[in-house]
Amino acid sequence: MPVSTGRRLGRRWAAVVAGAAALGALAATAGLAVADVAPCNTAYTGQLVFVRLRYDAAQGRRCGPFPQFITWAHDYPRAERNLTRILESVTYIDPFQGPYGGNVLALDDPELHKFPIAYMSEPGHWYPSEAEVLGLRRYVEKGGFLIFDDFWGAHWENFEAQMRRVLPDARLLPVELAHPVFQSFFEIESLEMEPMYYGLPVEFHGVFEDNDPAGRLIAIANYNNDIGEYWEYSDTGWVPIDLSNEAYKFGVNYLMYAMTH
Repeated sequence: MPVSTGRRLGRRWAAVVAGAAALGALAATAGLAVADVAPCNTAYTGQLVFVRLRYDAAQGRRCGPFPQFITWAHDYPRAERNLTRILESVTYIDPFQGPYGGNVLALDDPELHKFPIAYMSEPGHWYPSEAEVLGLRRYVEKGGFLIFDDFWGAHWENFEAQMRRVLPDARLLPVELAHPVFQSFFEIESLEMEPMYYGLPVEFHGVFEDNDPAGRLIAIANYNNDIGEYWEYSDTGWVPIDLSNEAYKFGVNYLMYAMTH
C-alpha cells in the first residue's frame, strides 16, 4: 500500500453556482459547527439510526463535548445529519434526524447490537482494546454492517491489523463496480473519484461472508477517500456539487444495501 507522511487536501474545492439543483442542496443546515456538544443517544424504536463508532477510550461518555480533533469524531455531526436528510428526501425511509444526526456508541456497547449499521471515521488511528475487539466481532457475527471512511496511505497497515484482530479469518478484498452495493439504490457508474490525499487513487475494499465476493458484504472501506467530508460540507458552497452528489450516492447505497442484505 502507498505510504504518506502528511496530509494535503487535494480536493477540487471550488465555488458552486448559486441556485444549482443538486442533492447537496437538500442538506441545508445552519452554521459550520464543530463536533461540540452531543446529546444522549436516542433509544431504539425500530427506526433507522445512523451510528458512529467511538474508539477513543478517553472519551468514556455518550454525552458531552466531542471536538473534531478526536479522530472518530471527524465530520461529526454534520456528516450524518446531512446524510440522513438526503436519505429521507430521496427514499421512503424515515431515518432518525435528531440535531446530532444519530448515536455515538463504543465498540463494546451492548446497545450497538440494536442498530444494523455502524460507521467509523479514521480507522488508521483505531487501537481497540480486547473488549472492543470482541464486541465488534459479535456485532458483525450477528449481522451488523460496517462502514470505514477517511483513511489513506500508511493508515492501511493499522486498519488491516485491527481488522485481523476483529475477524481473524476474514480477508479484505476489492469491491468491484459490478457489486450490488453500488447498484442498491443509485446506479453508480464509476468508482473513480477525485483524489483527496496526495493524488492517491480511491479504492474500495470489503469483507465478505466466508470470504466469498459473491456472498454478503459485511464491511466496506473507503480507502484514500473521505466521503463523510463531502457530506459535511455539501451545503456550504465549499464542495463542488458533482462531488458531494456522488458521495451521497455512495452513502445512500451503503445504507440501502445493509438494510436489504
